[in-house]
Amino acid sequence: MSNFVVHSIPGSPFGRAVLATLEEKGAAYSLAPVASGAFRSQPHLSRHPFGRVPVLEHDGLLLYETQAILRYLDRVLPTPALTPADPRAAARMDQVMNISDWYLFQGVCNVVGFQRIVGPRLLGLPTDEAAILEAMPKGRLVFDELSRLLGDQAYFAGEAISLADLLVAPHLDFLVETPEWAPLTATTPNLVVWLDRMTARPSLKATTWERVSAMVQAA
Repeated sequence: MSNFVVHSIPGSPFGRAVLATLEEKGAAYSLAPVASGAFRSQPHLSRHPFGRVPVLEHDGLLLYETQAILRYLDRVLPTPALTPADPRAAARMDQVMNISDWYLFQGVCNVVGFQRIVGPRLLGLPTDEAAILEAMPKGRLVFDELSRLLGDQAYFAGEAISLADLLVAPHLDFLVETPEWAPLTATTPNLVVWLDRMTARPSLKATTWERVSAMVQAA
């Protein structure tokens, strides 16, 4: 099977989810960096008409949307399996993945992460404290629900890692760098323990912002 090519950028939690999944599978892959400011121009728009990352390239297939990519990888690389065989556990995995996309990222990570990290550090923009304050109630709701669904399990779908863990972990690890992390996790200590468990995995260690930046420099 030919190598997988991932079109992404350092710091993208969605890109990291794809890279970490490939690491979990032990698959050979390469990173094709998307230049800053090139998201909404060619040739990237020919890969992703909505101008986002990541995009997976494999054997002539161009695939965007992170959930679709993760499920594709779990089908073409079936070992180790990252989707539970039990229907209820698989349903929980799907539920958490959708929570991640629709509620954790939309309105929480894309606000707090942008205002605290991307805007000021990368773009030189001032932080909009009002936007962060407005996002916090939703953030608390999302964290509380993720904490409830995790419970005392090792992972979101049970005692084995699944695609849900690999999708959520990069988002939460991004928020660790912000002052909002402490209040968001004040009543959800199991999420802190879970994230420590996730970031200790070789797949997450191999796909940090620093490691992906090194891949970009070597590309």
